Amino acid sequence: MIADRLTKEIIAKIENHAESARWAISATAISGSGEITTATELTSLGIDSLGLADIIIDLERSYGIQIELTTAEAWSNLRNIGDIVEAVRGLLAKEA
Repeated sequence: MIADRLTKEIIAKIENHAESARWAISATAISGSGEITTATELTSLGIDSLGLADIIIDLERSYGIQIELTTAEAWSNLRNIGDIVEAVRGLLAKEA
């Protein structure tokens, strides 16, 4: 799958958060090409609810959006990177 610009930006942001927090990226989290993809599960990256909150805040600041989710909602609705990309894409479309 060829990732669009938004997808690439969000994956890069999540990778930066993972590196700064020293989250362990397991072999199962990575596609056969050795890259994190939209199918990568957040839990497989070691991202917990606090890490997800940090990512959401970063995305809100970067894209000028407001993600209206409680931590519980976010955790149940945003299971993989693709879920985050689609949530941001939907909010950006509403803003346009």
